Amino acid sequence: MSSFSDWKVPAAFQPKTDAYEFDLDEVLRSVLSISSIVPENAFSAATLGTERAGNAVLIRDTGLAVTVGYLVNEAESVWLRTGEGIVAPAHVVGIDQTSGFALVQALGRLDAPAIAMGDSDDVQIGDDVVLAGAGGRKRSVGAHVAARQQFAGYWEYLLDDAIFTAPSHPNWGGAALIGPTGELVGVGSLQLEQQRGKGISENINMSIPINLLKPVIEDMLAMGQPNRPPRPWLGVYATEIEDKVVLMGVADRGPGKRADLRAGDVVLSIAGAPVINLAGFFKRLWALGSAGVEAPLTILRNGRKLDVKVTSADRNRIANSPRLH
Repeated sequence: MSSFSDWKVPAAFQPKTDAYEFDLDEVLRSVLSISSIVPENAFSAATLGTERAGNAVLIRDTGLAVTVGYLVNEAESVWLRTGEGIVAPAHVVGIDQTSGFALVQALGRLDAPAIAMGDSDDVQIGDDVVLAGAGGRKRSVGAHVAARQQFAGYWEYLLDDAIFTAPSHPNWGGAALIGPTGELVGVGSLQLEQQRGKGISENINMSIPINLLKPVIEDMLAMGQPNRPPRPWLGVYATEIEDKVVLMGVADRGPGKRADLRAGDVVLSIAGAPVINLAGFFKRLWALGSAGVEAPLTILRNGRKLDVKVTSADRNRIANSPRLH
């Protein structure tokens, strides 16, 4: 999935310039390739790898770009590249674990235009949009908004109003979601499978709404993260199976591991409140307080109910700090 290869989106799915009331080719120049190297001892190396590549979007003429956090989390080196082939090193300015956004600062001149941030609340189901990768139209998809709805991720992640688009982009990570007026309204995060009917499915992309970045961008520039108490984190990977929340695994250096939570455990309740889905589990956990708070869980393991107290942690303290250049 490297942004430096000769791949391209099939012509039928590429955006057509006459379909938009803005200069599509000029707007697409703000989308950059990003690559990063992460040390082997990084917390995220086992799940995300040590070499990562995707896209970033230039949002300020100073060289500030936004991307999705997993591409640069714990990175020791970061490189940005324009569609015209200009390459510059960069460093990670900050990561917001709540939204999933990351900011990176180019350390050299890119000679690319910054894109304006739009209002993601204005994006409606059915709107024609572009999900753009670095490299212009041949690496972009002319798409439509298929849904706006809540998304809960197994890694203790929740968006209340994610943007889902189709058809899917093959190199979605950090891609620019460009709205009907040519502004940035989201950043690509995931590819998911959606059922359209009996035996019929399609791939769709999930993007993080750009409005989640606006209230915290200055804090991230000043402090590396939003100025708010960190959420409690258990270090568990969970899924929903038949209206039950089941642990698929636990992070090796996480609180859940220390509390002897195990793959296969069913979470019945947290602080006495029943748990029936991932979103409810996360919201009740975060409602207990900030990172460090004790989370009392009732779990089902091999047919037996067990009460387990997990002392939560700050996810940011587990990860390696980014290297400044």
